[in-house]
Amino acid sequence: MADKILMKTPLVEMDGDEMTRIIWKMIKDILLLPYIDLKTEYYDLGLEHRNETDDKVTVESAEATKKYGVAVKCATITPNAARMTEYDLKQMWKSPNGTIRAILDGTVFRAPIIVNGITPYIPTWTKPITIARHAYGDVYKNTEMQVEKGSKVELVCTKDGKETRQTVFEFTDTDGIVHGLHNKDNSIASFARCCFNYALDTKQDLWFATKDTISKQYDHRFKDIFAEIYENEYKAKFEEMGIEYFYTLIDDAVARVIRSEGGYIWACKNYDGDVMSDMVATAYGSLAMMTSVLVSPDGVYEYEAAHGTVQRHYYKHLKGEATSTNSVATLFAWTGALRKRGELDNTPDLVDFADKLEKATIQTIEEGVMTGDLYLLSTLENKKKVGTEEFLVEVNERLKKLL
Repeated sequence: MADKILMKTPLVEMDGDEMTRIIWKMIKDILLLPYIDLKTEYYDLGLEHRNETDDKVTVESAEATKKYGVAVKCATITPNAARMTEYDLKQMWKSPNGTIRAILDGTVFRAPIIVNGITPYIPTWTKPITIARHAYGDVYKNTEMQVEKGSKVELVCTKDGKETRQTVFEFTDTDGIVHGLHNKDNSIASFARCCFNYALDTKQDLWFATKDTISKQYDHRFKDIFAEIYENEYKAKFEEMGIEYFYTLIDDAVARVIRSEGGYIWACKNYDGDVMSDMVATAYGSLAMMTSVLVSPDGVYEYEAAHGTVQRHYYKHLKGEATSTNSVATLFAWTGALRKRGELDNTPDLVDFADKLEKATIQTIEEGVMTGDLYLLSTLENKKKVGTEEFLVEVNERLKKLL
């Protein structure tokens, strides 16, 4: 075996939960540690440890990401009522992703991994569609309450002792519900710049869509900030590169997207991006074949899988039953982080290794060796379904040849 590839700066490593935690260790043992002198600053974001530390570990991992510039994150549990009981939690901890995104003030870019033999449900989509999702505010930072019949709900803004009031609704004859959303101009501006920079980096057109005809102040603010930053800072660069930025309504964007061939970035507000990225991933084949990277305006990167912790497979695994869990998105989180670390540290061997590991992964699937989810989707004739660990071993066989 040749000498291991050296790393100059550590990655921030955020471990996670359930089946993805099992896969995380397999990827390191089979595909990374034999080849790389892996340097990471490790944070355990598993739900038990988050509970023990009152979720301080999540904040610490985000602060470390700011320090080192690149992180890789395993899928984690966002607890609900059932998880409160299952894990005997002190409280219903918030989404770790939400916490990290708020601290890094980043934008999430998600794009499908395209392989031969898996045809998108929308056959015109021959190129990947990247969803850019604003990662601050809106429904994820909302304040909400149930209100009783006879209540009047108002928006009240207080500044220098002066109040401005606006009636939301008078619940004269029925109980109801209400919630308040907010966003910040500086976060919207960060989102815009992240999107424009990513479009220039990847040489792709950028679309942005909201519903400013209905939300004449909230959504319109997004539209105006994007337009102003584009005109003043990016228009000339876009024209020079021959790429386009345009704004449209979200419903028009959906219609255009369905008719398109792909190959562009679609920027969405937080909730829209949450929903649309799952739609796009499913239409291309699988959430387990989706890359996800959080990019902050000051150039900090956090790579993760775009899916959950695969709870059902984990319970099978605990019973000693065989699993066939797709590890591709988690694997590409690692390759994305290693490549970016190599680029920032000027270590071409690390970049080359990440490229070859991705190539070996795609080659494995295109040669007909795949996990159960892809086996059901693939149109290849001589295909073979393999187990969770067996797939990674098959990838390793091809990686050795490429190296």
